[in-house]
Amino acid sequence: MALNIPDSDLPRLVIVGAGFAGLELANRLPIKEFQVVILDRHNYHQFQPLFYQVAMAGLEPSSIAFPIRKMFQRQKNVHIRPVDVLELKPVEKRLVTEEGEIYYDHLIVATGARTNYYGNDKMREKALPLKSISEALHLRNEILSDLEKAVMIEDYNERQKYIDIVVVGGGPTGVEVAGAMAEMRRYVIPKDYVELDEDEIDIYLVQAGERLLYGMSDHAAKKAKEFLEDLGVKVLLNSQVVDYDGETLSMHNGEKLLSRKVIWCAGVKAEAPAGLPDDCMHRSGRVEVDRYCQVKGLRDVYAIGDVALMREDEFPDGHPQVAQAAIQHARYLAKSFKKKLKDEEVEPFAYNDKGSMATIGRNKAVVDLPFYKFSGWLAWVAWLIVHLFALIGVKNKVFVFINWLWNYLTYDQSLRLIIRPEKRREKNG
Repeated sequence: MALNIPDSDLPRLVIVGAGFAGLELANRLPIKEFQVVILDRHNYHQFQPLFYQVAMAGLEPSSIAFPIRKMFQRQKNVHIRPVDVLELKPVEKRLVTEEGEIYYDHLIVATGARTNYYGNDKMREKALPLKSISEALHLRNEILSDLEKAVMIEDYNERQKYIDIVVVGGGPTGVEVAGAMAEMRRYVIPKDYVELDEDEIDIYLVQAGERLLYGMSDHAAKKAKEFLEDLGVKVLLNSQVVDYDGETLSMHNGEKLLSRKVIWCAGVKAEAPAGLPDDCMHRSGRVEVDRYCQVKGLRDVYAIGDVALMREDEFPDGHPQVAQAAIQHARYLAKSFKKKLKDEEVEPFAYNDKGSMATIGRNKAVVDLPFYKFSGWLAWVAWLIVHLFALIGVKNKVFVFINWLWNYLTYDQSLRLIIRPEKRREKNG
């Protein structure tokens, strides 16, 4: 039996992806009416908005991850399998995974998005992405390892390659990473690495467009740039990256930057499973769905979250690829299944834009609400509260709050550990 999932008289509802959309849907479904199968390559949920804090040694990975099985411990109808989905066979209503095939009665594609390198193979090979906990840990190791190496290098130019950092992408993630790195330079490095001159450390934020934070207001973009520059970040607008060899970053205007660490935060690309018909696939990689989250041209197949492209009059290019849209899709679809079970009419989905926010550092953030836009300390507190309560699990909330409080009071972080797998030594004789 594929994946060792028992047969059931209940219709089988398969959810591919346990991100914001997939997990929210599974939590809100009428579980007793379905056999629910959750497929994800990880056995835990990752809280993506705080990846950068793991990378900057501000939080432990366990604080922003939650075991999927723990969430459904008492649900006998829910089956979780950590596998990769390789292909969808919509005619046969089957999924091909690395461990075998599985049939479905209802399929929900909630596979989210991956890093978008826009066809730049050099960046894919050499740059450091930030789309998973493992990538955040790798970035943390790279930053701390290079600082340790830098204290042993006498030559100024050679040392700069190890201590200078370039962040590519002026969206919320890029802005937050650059701000966190600048604060690390200001408050942490002078205490931990007294041999280094923090004034030698250059932090660049490179943005191809003419402003930061596309998708947010002009006020937010202007204040974010102002906050970053106050922290000493060098913001380079209208600077498109064209090449990177691991040490030298080249831009279209001929400017070059030397750094061993280029953090790629320049965008995401939907990650849909193979096998979906071409006429439902948008050139962006997203899956075209109707206002009921149903995939164009397919029955009993739905897509929600970052991977879904649903058009409304106010959103002709689809909803923004953010957690709030994913959660709203999931809640709507769960409600739709409940209504269908009662033979009630299902209304089309309508996105409620509740606003957006980004933090730049201590006491610095920007918030765009539909009715009000503000920045500074109050926006920073709002950002903290929203993200704290969005975390899954009471323990995670408590641990994150304690870490934030400690960092705020002491101007310090206590998680600067370089953890790498040890190489096994061959035994003699």
